[in-house]
Amino acid sequence: MAKKVVATLKTGKGKEFSKVIKMVKNEATGSYSFKEEVVHNDHIKDYLNQK
Repeated sequence: MAKKVVATLKTGKGKEFSKVIKMVKNEATGSYSFKEEVVHNDHIKDYLNQK
């Protein structure tokens, strides 16, 4: 099943999206965690600039 999803993302409308990984700091403990999300290519900068 994973092969089908990967093939679909490489052709057609899947080229318009990217997986973005953002490092987020936890204010309570001071530790960092990673947040992953699939974002449209036009909105990557907006996603990374938001808090």
